[in-house]
Amino acid sequence: MKYFILFITCLLFLSASLPEVRSAEPTRLPHAQAAAVGMNPQRLSEIDFVVERGLARDSMPGAVVLVGYKGKIVFLKAYGYRQVKPEKRAMTTDTVFDLASLTKPIATATSVMKLVEQGKLKLSDPVSKYIPEFAANGKQDITIYQLLTHQGGLIPDNSIKDYLDGPETAMQKIYDLKLYYKPGTRFAYTDVGFIILGDIVKRISGDSVHEFSQKNVFQPLGMQETGYLPADELKQRAATTQERDGHWMQGEVHDPRAYRLGGIAGHAGLFSTAEDLAVYAQMMLNQGSQNGTRVLKPETIDLMTRGYPVVDDIRGLGWDSLSRYSSNRGDLFSPRAFGHGGFTGTAIWMDPAQDLFVIFLSNRVHPDGKGSVNSLAGRIGTIAAAAITGQSAATAEVKVASKDSLDVLTGIDVLKREQFKSLNGKRIGLITNHTGLTREGESTVQVLNDAPQVQLKTLFSPEHGFAGKLDVSKIGDSTDAKTGLKVFSLYGKTRTPTPESLQDLDALVFDIQDIGARFYTYISTMGNAMRAAKQQGIKFIVLDRPNPINGIDYAGPVLDEGAQSFVGYHRIPVRHGMTAGELARMFNTEMQIGVDLQVIKLQNWKRDMYYDETGLTWVNPSPNMRSLNQAVLYPGIGLLETTNLSVGRGTDTPFEWIGAPWLKGMQLAEALNRSGLPGVRFVPVEFTPESSKFSGELCGGVNFIVTDREQFQPVQTGLEIAIQLRKQFPKKWETRNFNRLLGNQRVFDAVLQGESLMQIRSGYQQDLAEFGVRRARFLMY
Repeated sequence: MKYFILFITCLLFLSASLPEVRSAEPTRLPHAQAAAVGMNPQRLSEIDFVVERGLARDSMPGAVVLVGYKGKIVFLKAYGYRQVKPEKRAMTTDTVFDLASLTKPIATATSVMKLVEQGKLKLSDPVSKYIPEFAANGKQDITIYQLLTHQGGLIPDNSIKDYLDGPETAMQKIYDLKLYYKPGTRFAYTDVGFIILGDIVKRISGDSVHEFSQKNVFQPLGMQETGYLPADELKQRAATTQERDGHWMQGEVHDPRAYRLGGIAGHAGLFSTAEDLAVYAQMMLNQGSQNGTRVLKPETIDLMTRGYPVVDDIRGLGWDSLSRYSSNRGDLFSPRAFGHGGFTGTAIWMDPAQDLFVIFLSNRVHPDGKGSVNSLAGRIGTIAAAAITGQSAATAEVKVASKDSLDVLTGIDVLKREQFKSLNGKRIGLITNHTGLTREGESTVQVLNDAPQVQLKTLFSPEHGFAGKLDVSKIGDSTDAKTGLKVFSLYGKTRTPTPESLQDLDALVFDIQDIGARFYTYISTMGNAMRAAKQQGIKFIVLDRPNPINGIDYAGPVLDEGAQSFVGYHRIPVRHGMTAGELARMFNTEMQIGVDLQVIKLQNWKRDMYYDETGLTWVNPSPNMRSLNQAVLYPGIGLLETTNLSVGRGTDTPFEWIGAPWLKGMQLAEALNRSGLPGVRFVPVEFTPESSKFSGELCGGVNFIVTDREQFQPVQTGLEIAIQLRKQFPKKWETRNFNRLLGNQRVFDAVLQGESLMQIRSGYQQDLAEFGVRRARFLMY
């Protein structure tokens, strides 16, 4: 527990810091040149004052501080002594430090994520799958994810007596431990959990966490001074910690349990230098690659470092996250920052949004264990972030669209430019609607009908019809007036193309703009059509289009197994962060459809783009999806429309407000504004729908004002609204149909039972993290 207390205290101070990098290997710059990359040298020099004051107060005998910004080392300096007893030895920038709990993320969690990336384990796997003897005493259901996020039900530290008879006996006693609490119900920082993770690395790979991390992380990155059990030359440069058995520990692990385990453990034992750690930090900020060497995929870095609610805390996978501290109040760090601390007096923080990392290494436990560096390390992080010039450290990342970013080409644009080579000589059916347009506004129907050597034989339309104007439960077949082709409705008597409609076709082509939410039915139409194409033995081609609410963010509960329906086609979260083409690849593999699939990719689209950054013309995808703002809100607000609420259908601004004759808008708005949801404010309103639910009735309601699109979390917002509706209007709000679009019984029950948003989100984070692993296989951009 002492490690956890120290680390959290360090985090609270250090959280006023740090930003993202995608450049080459860090290059050391003279301090006077720091200004060339946008750092204020005078501000950085304040680090000297802070550290010198710490030395004067005996906070530690010495330290090394390194600051990296935009791929450059802008500050590197040694202070004080690496040893004061039995004689003094000066600290140098190449001093080797016992990293203590930095071992957890840098060696162990990175190794685990490498195994996840290789498909050798899943985050949702129970530990007992790899260590059967661990299942003793009710521990059979503890998962890898729960260990990585410190909510596996294990004691923080078992007795040191358990380690006195050697590593083999010590591990057996760990396997035999009883549960400390019910897994998944608490956050309790634990060394034991990471000892187990280190053991899992060995069970799967055959290599200890030391050997595995060397082969797969440190050696590929050229980190020659990082590892367990440092060699004699490195030991000579190591900072001394404390006395053990009559000798001073220098290059020998300080943690007593790691020492008894032979110096190699998942929770402690790693040694390194500041400049070696800078290489690792740069790799993390470069989304997994460094100096031409890729260690992890970008998707794995994102998965590892995003903030996961774990009951009343926020964690990354092995990392601590600053997400829970982010707000709109002007802090110095970004919500994307992550890091960790170590008991011996070490800390590392990285912020991808500002291209900044801060490394603080000390031997604060030397000579008597009484040193304390919490606030000192925190102030250094604050100074580093504040030294960034040209912006306040609180400034959100501002994306300036380049010319390329305004020239996004959709699948039909690319197909046309390539002279339809994928369709030449083929008889095709086209699944489309009014959103099937080229960049210049030409109809995909007309383009393919006019294309030489392409035989457009028939058309198919989804929900809302071929023209996208109908909001009815069933739509009949029709004829396209311009081409004379029959339009088979896939939202009428059948929602799947019939064998008769596919006769004499060589391929089915899909070109419809999705909206980015699981229950938007166009992707279900696509999945059904893929199955029909497989059964008919014809090819399926997706002309891809952007995810209008960006392709990075995915959120919300994953659909329960067995809950699949037309508004929940596959086990994906409410917001999936994928394009239609990527979803087609996922459906084809995971649902074992097995159709001959081709995706005509977008060009110039980047995953962080919203639709207004593509340069493409917005076309309402459906009658009540009339703006990008409504699309951004939809994954959260759409969840509520199966209940006795109006979500604004029948008004000019659907999904931008909710209401009901029984709802007191001021009461609900006050409660929601108090909740602290990021990037949104709530305004009480009254409105009268002209059609749909509560047509002609005056409704009290709440209007949603998105104040910061980058911070706004629509699914989180929708769930908080449900929580407050249940709390404020328990007898008025009807919940029996709420789970229809939510699709997750556990979350539905939690809302009814009055759990907090943090508790609810923590309940589905393991499934969401596992989706992140699944999703990564199918991403194309």
